[in-house]
This record gives sequence, C-alpha cells and structure tokens, in this order.
Amino acid sequence: MEFEAVIGLEVHAQLKTRSKMFTRVAYRYGEPPNTLTNPVVLALPGTLPVMNAEAVRKTIKVGLMFNCTIAEVCKWDRKNYFYPDNPKNYQISQYDQPLCLGGGVEIELPGPSRNIMGEHRVVKLTRIHLEEDVGKLTHFLNDSLVDYNRAGAPLIEIVSEPDMHTPDEVFAYLTSLRAQMIGADISDCDMEKGQMRCDANVSVRLKGETKLGTKVELKNLNSISGVKNGVEHEIKRQIQCVQRGERIVQETRRWDAQLGVTQSMRSKEQAHDYRYFPDPDLMPVRTTPEQIAKLQAELPEAPFNKQRRYQAEWELPYTITSVICPDHDLAGYFEAAVAACGQPKAVANYIANDLLRELAAATPHGESPPPVTSSKITPQALGGLVKLVEGGAISKQIAKDVFLEMFRTGDAAEAIVDRLGLRVQSDTGELEKICAEIIAANPKPVEQYKAGKLNAINALKGQVMKQTKGQANPQTVDDVLKKLLAS
Repeated sequence: MEFEAVIGLEVHAQLKTRSKMFTRVAYRYGEPPNTLTNPVVLALPGTLPVMNAEAVRKTIKVGLMFNCTIAEVCKWDRKNYFYPDNPKNYQISQYDQPLCLGGGVEIELPGPSRNIMGEHRVVKLTRIHLEEDVGKLTHFLNDSLVDYNRAGAPLIEIVSEPDMHTPDEVFAYLTSLRAQMIGADISDCDMEKGQMRCDANVSVRLKGETKLGTKVELKNLNSISGVKNGVEHEIKRQIQCVQRGERIVQETRRWDAQLGVTQSMRSKEQAHDYRYFPDPDLMPVRTTPEQIAKLQAELPEAPFNKQRRYQAEWELPYTITSVICPDHDLAGYFEAAVAACGQPKAVANYIANDLLRELAAATPHGESPPPVTSSKITPQALGGLVKLVEGGAISKQIAKDVFLEMFRTGDAAEAIVDRLGLRVQSDTGELEKICAEIIAANPKPVEQYKAGKLNAINALKGQVMKQTKGQANPQTVDDVLKKLLAS
C-alpha cells in the first residue's frame, strides 16, 4: 500500500507595531517580566479595548502579498478558554468574518541540485485573521511562572489549506512566508523569540483517495527545520499505525526535538469548545478600495518576482539570485551597488563570493551572520571597486586584496589603491623588459606555445603577474607576450 500525507499549517506571526493590539502599552522582546502591562492587558474590571489601526493595515498588506480577498467588513470575536497565560480567560480574535480570505503562497521545491532551480507552485490559503497574543509560561520541576509582557501583542494567524504533502513543501512554505513578511517589514519572524510560531495538522491516506484522514495537530515546533522534522516523524508514525491496523486518534501532540519523536498532549479541541461570540466592546471594521490600493502600492517586490526579473534583465544565474533575492536588505544593497557602477554581474559575484564569506567568517561560532547593513563596505563603495576593475585601474587579483582592506577599514577602494600604490602599471617598455626575461627563463612553455599549445602562454602570464605583484594589466601582458613570442 502506498500512502500520501496531507498537511496544513497554522502560522502565527507577531506584527511590528509600537503598541499592543487593543491598548497603547508598548511591546518589545527581552524586557523584564511583567513590565509591559496595564489594566487592559490584565483585564481588570472596567477596562475597554481600543483597536490598533496599524496592526489592521499590516494584516491587509499580508493579505495583499498573498493575493487574498480583503473583507469589506470584518468583526471581532471572543474565543473563550481558561489557561494561565490568558489573563482575560478569553482571547479577542476573528472567527466567521476574518480580514483576509483565500489566496496562496508561492514556494520553490528543491531542485535536482543546489545549482538548479526547483519546481514552483502555490500553496492555497484558507484565511488570515488578526488577534491578540497571550502571555508566556515558563515551566520548572514543581512550578510554572507566567510573563504577561507578550499578552495583547498584535498577532496574525495564517491558515493554509491542507495543500502540502511532503516535509520539503512545508519547509519551502515557511521559508517563503518568512522572507516575504520580513521584506515587507511586517514581522521579524524570529522563531527563537516567539515572533513566529507554527502548528502543523498532519494526516495520511492511501494514494488516490480524496477523503481526508484523521488529523493530528503538532505543537512545540520552534524552528523551520524543527517543523520539517516533526512533520516527517509524524507522517511515518501515522503510516506505521495504519499498517498495524490501529486507529489514528484526533489529538494534539508535541514535538520533542531531543528525542526526535512526537508525544501525546491532549485531545484536540473543536471550534464549538471555544464558545465564540461577537466582542461587545469592539465595532466591526470597514475597509475601502482606496485604502486597499494605497497599501498595495506600499508593498515591496516579491522575492520570486525579483528573482525572475534579475534573471531576465541582467542574466544573473540561479546560484546568485537564489542567494540575493530572498534577503530584502541584501537585494537592496545589491541594487544600490549596481546603480553606482552599472555592472550587475560583477557586483553580484562580489556579494555572493566575497562579502557574504567575510561576514560569515567574522561571526562567532554558533551565531547567525549579521545583516549586510552591518558591513563597513557601503553599496556605493562596492560599486566604486567594480568601476576600478572594469576601467582597468587595478586587476581582479589586486581587487581581492583591496576588498579585504575595505571590509576591514570601510575606506573607499580608490583611497586604498592610491595609499598602497596598487594601480596597474601602464609603462609598456618596462613590461616588455619583464616579459622578455620571463620568456628567456621559461623555455618549456615557450616551446609548447610555439608547437601549437596556446594555453601554455598562461604559465608565462602567471610569472609576469607574480613579478609585477599583480599590478600589470592582464590583457596588456597577454598582448606583449604574444608579440614577443611571434618575433
């Protein structure tokens, strides 16, 4: 029997706003516990919520990014449940009239190799709704502590259709979702800080069937790779259960990354268990076509659209665009450097092969490399280096040393070249003398060249470049050597 997995994801992402969803209290990660609260957050008697309009605007932007239908009217509902991290004993959310409906997220599946683009498809969305976050529980052996700093922070929930079938699709979906929300300044999406969380609904069925199997919800998925690994294990577990003739139970399970297994937590709640009803303290929200058009105009270019444009307009290879385009800051840096010198291929190669390498090398072990904006080399300075190389002022070999000095000091390329005396030698008389000496000292490649092995000239060129410390123009060296060898 051949089985097929069916996977849907519920992704929560905190919105980047100055204040919480229904009160003016600020929210920032890392503050001392229970310092970002007020009577509204703690649901003290007599308090009333006031909606954060910026959170609504950012949610609409997310919907537009993913081609959702934006509701003309949406409303707020109370989702009732009792848990220590929920100070109100209900959560203000959206149930039957969410802000965004439908849409889809474009993903790229792994190609046959890292150098070849994989298949693209769109994962369908059910809805995106806006709600308030809850607090954070920290568990000890005999006690649990609650921090309400996070409670009330604006939170969107992006609900996909059961439209994925492999762990690779799950990984690609979350990667695409995260890149686009960071690029549009919607959320920082740092899963380690709880700014993005994911629950996965997984079921299996025989291939060819259309009816969905019994789904299991996975929680405690703390990284994109953790989601992929948890889903992969749960698929195998369910298939093994079915093969043994056991019944899959609808439940919530937690992923234990250390043990590499999922463990049962509780039976899965249904929507009616939350006793949703309209929030009596908040009015419905109406959105106009003019507001939607304005927000649409503020959105940045989608990473995959940017990648297709770079490949079409500048003929950049997939290996380069797949590195630059998913990172909004890196793509902006690249375009600014191109604007400074007009050489997209040269700039792309410096970024992908030199700049990212040096940023990674300067990063302490175990930490993520800093953003490109932290580099001392500005986009305009990188463009200046490319112009020196393209104009023949320095060789590509010398440019590598200049780049390292720029990375260390932040100085402009031209200043470094002049300070260290690195400009290409233009005295052809002196160059002819050096070439003649190299020819006389290397009879073997000379004989090979004259016998028709034209590549043998490269051995002579290498000796000339070494003697001139890379300051001779490679094309001029080539011309002089050919002239002398022909005489």
